[in-house]
Amino acid sequence: MEQNRPRILLIYTGGTIGMIENPTTLTLEPFDFDHLIDNVPKLRMLNYEIDNVSFDHPIDSSDMDPDHWGSIARTIHDNYRAYDGFVVLHGTDTMAYTASALSFMLENLAKPVIITGSQLPIGEVRTDGEENLITAVQIAAATTPDGRPMVQEVAILFENYLWRGNRATKISADNFNAFKSNNYPPLAQIGLGIHFNLDALYRTAERRPLHTHYAMDRRVMFIDLFPGITEQTLRHQLATPGIRGVVLKTFGAGNAPTAPWFAEAVREAIERGTVVVNVTQCINGAVHHRYAAADALMAAGAVAGHDITCEAAITKLMYLFGLGLDSAEVADHFACSICGELTAG
Repeated sequence: MEQNRPRILLIYTGGTIGMIENPTTLTLEPFDFDHLIDNVPKLRMLNYEIDNVSFDHPIDSSDMDPDHWGSIARTIHDNYRAYDGFVVLHGTDTMAYTASALSFMLENLAKPVIITGSQLPIGEVRTDGEENLITAVQIAAATTPDGRPMVQEVAILFENYLWRGNRATKISADNFNAFKSNNYPPLAQIGLGIHFNLDALYRTAERRPLHTHYAMDRRVMFIDLFPGITEQTLRHQLATPGIRGVVLKTFGAGNAPTAPWFAEAVREAIERGTVVVNVTQCINGAVHHRYAAADALMAAGAVAGHDITCEAAITKLMYLFGLGLDSAEVADHFACSICGELTAG
């Protein structure tokens, strides 16, 4: 056995990349992971040591939840010393949520965790799955000139780009380039070769042992603003029993209705101990307190989400509450970047 062959672990959770059409219902259903490997014989040309594990029951990513995130994180934790990199095969619908969650759960991560999938099953003639899988494995094995992993974070590889996982969002249900990071540059661009953006890659200030967190508090929710939202509706949502954190998806640069009742309802929720995070509905840009419509929320105690994605915002709240922090501590920690998920203004 060659000593320097990269060792990569594939973790199959389900998703379109490993599905096959049911001849009776004509719907896509997961099939055995070993068949996936058989459908990508080019993997054997890479001269890597590639092992695989899979969920006992592969799932559609619409069924992904914090327990599944914990299973993925534990698999990485338990195999961290034995492998140079990890590739997680995942459905596209909730991929950005999983990537964001894992970025928080895997504290001090210094190896690549590359999440990929496909828009078409890997057995299809025109599938994007084969190329995504091969490229993800190559990126997971890539090293710097001094032999360290090139990527030392959770990232999403899809078609022509590698994105930071907690900065990415699914932007298309149909196109092969299904993901984009609107507020952070790609970590790599894939063409005839793989071209890494060295300035964009995440690096920890110091190397520490991997510390994996499994507790994710589910008592969080989104509230989407829209023209015409009523005081009754907002108060009802903010009073949802048991809710500890709310991601408030506001207009433009963090703006909300200026009617006094709006900020008052938010302030009362915060006084009850609910953490309210202000994020923009826009796919590009950030929350800035440049208008009175945003200042009222800040005065009420809402936390500015800056340029964080909605997926990262909701999973960050889950993570921070899961650490056992109280509401004031969660609010303080949220405004700061933990692993490159936001740019503090």
